[in-house]
Parts: sequence; structure tokens; C-alpha cells
Amino acid sequence: MIKTFTVEGRQGTSAIHVGESLSRVGEYLPHQVSVVIVTDENILKHYGASFPAGHVITIGTGEKIKTLATVEYILREMIKAGCDRSSFLLAIGGGIVCDIAGFVASVFLRGIRFGFVSTSLLSQVDASVGGKNGVNLDAFKNMVGVFCQPEFVLCDIDMLSTLPDREISNGLAEIVKHGLINDRPLLEFVESNREKALSLDRETVFRMVADSVAIKSCVVQADEREAGERRKLNFGHTIGHAFEKLNPCGHGRAVAAGMVAAAQFSQQKGFINQEDVDRIKDLLLGLRLPVAFEFPSEQIIEAASRDKKKQGNNLFFVFLKQIGQAWVENISYDELNGFIRGYFV
Repeated sequence: MIKTFTVEGRQGTSAIHVGESLSRVGEYLPHQVSVVIVTDENILKHYGASFPAGHVITIGTGEKIKTLATVEYILREMIKAGCDRSSFLLAIGGGIVCDIAGFVASVFLRGIRFGFVSTSLLSQVDASVGGKNGVNLDAFKNMVGVFCQPEFVLCDIDMLSTLPDREISNGLAEIVKHGLINDRPLLEFVESNREKALSLDRETVFRMVADSVAIKSCVVQADEREAGERRKLNFGHTIGHAFEKLNPCGHGRAVAAGMVAAAQFSQQKGFINQEDVDRIKDLLLGLRLPVAFEFPSEQIIEAASRDKKKQGNNLFFVFLKQIGQAWVENISYDELNGFIRGYFV
């Protein structure tokens, strides 16, 4: 079964095909053009034999390689390979590969066509959908980047089988986020199918990925450049990104603990009750995700101050108005810091 979702971006249409296979990527590539493939060492080892014809550029793994130095390396390799404006860049990998490759394609010769085969659960429900492409700069996450939609994204569910358990949990955190901000039935489905989700039951995973892509593609369609509605997708990310800077444990794991903190902040604001907060904690713990990190409050405040969503002394913070409904509020850093000092003893 394949479900297809579309995003009409400023530069064209992006089609996201959930359940499609790497083996069929040739059906989506333009004919009679040179294809350059960007992937990482792990994906090449497991799936290189199934790659379509093309010049392969391999990069390392982990957040440490998501830098301008890696972008420069790929650009130089593309020049050596004779790529030109008619070339097509195909990224085969998880969120880091897609972020980097999408940025490279957007700036090479002022932009060439590109597409993704998304190979991790986190990437399929988050990073590869929406047209955000970028890299980190020093301690600032995704500080350098562009909005540019891939022509297609293939979410191959079967490729998730080679992921370590930790990476499955990372992706499940973003699925929970989608349920919390926009889709109560999705959240209840995950609650009822925790073990099936963790064991990668195909029908369960397909439903979760498809529902998440439906939510994200709809939000991006309405707000491609994050001027309003798309900000809700950042639920748990302000404090979560702070955790990720202090402990590079994985994006989803950091966001999970960030969501619990944001839920507690929402409870203090009078939006949700403590029972809702405890429900969120229970679900995340059942998905083998952390619900807290122990750092001194001043370290968290310092890391959160680097959030790219800041506007002067304020930032847009995402609260839960109720389970399944998010609320974005422009708050001062003083208010955020006051919460952090009280919550993280």
C-alpha cells in the first residue's frame, strides 16, 4: 500500500510517497540526466547494491558532520564529477543526510532538482518533509539553511528494519508530538499500540508515518516558511534543543523530554491538567524515551537562549491548550527562564 501527500511550495510541488520502495526510485528520477547520490556510510553498506545508477558521494554519520565543511566537501565532489544545472541530486538516508543534501542542491549553481529516499523513522515523519534544509553552525542548530521543497520523498517502511532500537524511539517521539499538537486519535492509536510500534509492525508503522506526514504536509502547505501555523510543529523543541546541545543523545530523545517540560509549562499556564502531563510521561516512558534530563537550570537557560526562534528578548513558545491542540504564544525570555528555574531544580 502506498499513500501520497503533496505540498505546493513556492518553487514547485513536492510529493511524499509513504510505503514506496527504494527499488522503485528510478520511476521518480528524471530521464536522461546525470544523477548524483548523497548517502552515509551505514546506508551504503546496507543498501548500496539497490541504489540506482549515479555518482555516489558518501559522508559520515551523526550530528557532528552536519556542518558547512560537509557541504563544501559535497560541492567539491559534485564539481569533480562534472555535475551541472541539469543534474539531479538524490539523497538516500536519514534526517541528517536529507538536511545536508537538500541544502547542497539548493545552493549548487543557484539550485538544482533534488529528491529524498528517507531511511529513518525520524526522517520519514519529520526531517524529510517540509522543505527545511540546513546545517548547524558552532553551537547553533540548523542556523544556516533554506526553504526549498524536494521533488519527491519516498518513505520506505521496510528500510527501518536495520535501525537500532534507539533510533526507532527517536522517531516515535515526533509521532507523539504530531498527535499532541494536532491529532488526538493518532495519540490514542500510539498509546494502544506501543509494543507493535517498537517492534516495527508494518501496518502499525505505516499508519503512524502516513498520519504524521498528513499532518505535517497540511501544516507546511498552509505556512511553508514558518510565519504562523507551522510554529506549532516546534512543540517541545525550545527546551528539547537545549537538552540536545547539552547531551547529544538524539533529536527525538531530547524532544521527548522537551515535550514533558513544555507540557508542565502548559499546566502552569492553566491550559492542561496534571493528569494530562502524567499521561504524556507514561506514553513516552512506554516508548523507551526519556522524560527528563538533569542539568543545572542556568545551563539549560544558556542553551535555550540560542534558539533561532527568538525575536529580541522574546520567542514563540508552543503550549498545549489541550491534548490534540497546540497554542503558540510570544513570551519573554524572562518568563521562560522563570519556568526553567522553578522546574529544573
